[in-house]
Amino acid sequence: MNICSLHPKDKSVSAISVFKGSEGQTTAIQILADQTLKEHITKTPALLICVTGQAVFENEEGMKETLLPGDQIHIAPMVKHWVKGIVDSQLILIK
Repeated sequence: MNICSLHPKDKSVSAISVFKGSEGQTTAIQILADQTLKEHITKTPALLICVTGQAVFENEEGMKETLLPGDQIHIAPMVKHWVKGIVDSQLILIK
């Protein structure tokens, strides 16, 4: 199954759990162009990987990184962050 087919095509931001293990989980995230995954925090360290598209990750500490296909970013726990889709984007979150 392709992760792009997991999400409704018309939903601007979508997060669907694709795997839950005994120590963590993996989530497929869709962010359409000019849409934002609102600010939030994670209690555990996480890894965000861009699969398709282009997105910008930002956090409250001033970090701002553009993610292209294949790019990854480590997300620190207890730091407010958000992600904006520049174009329609598919990402994988592992934590």
